[in-house]
Amino acid sequence: MRVSRKSSYTDAQQKMAVLLKALGHPARVAIMEHLLKVNACICNDIVDELPLAQPTVSQHLKELKNAGLIKGSIEGNTICYCINEKGIEKLNHYFSIFSSQLIKQENDYC
Repeated sequence: MRVSRKSSYTDAQQKMAVLLKALGHPARVAIMEHLLKVNACICNDIVDELPLAQPTVSQHLKELKNAGLIKGSIEGNTICYCINEKGIEKLNHYFSIFSSQLIKQENDYC
């Protein structure tokens, strides 16, 4: 069995994997969609939208924030979350390149 090592992958591949992993849970996708719809909100607003406990929502927000897909600003005792445009731009750029490579290939072999 072959062991994969992070050093076997480029820095760009590792960074993209972090972004994609953050979106690898349906609750996080739902949080991103909710933030897109409302533009910005606090954790309790998200808890009201999803069938998850507050600590679970907080953990998902932490994962999204650590990946750079959302950002938060402190307002009093709460944190107001919104989508981080730079994180979305990275995803968009990656998939644009990916798509353009697919278009260039005439993949009749699979």
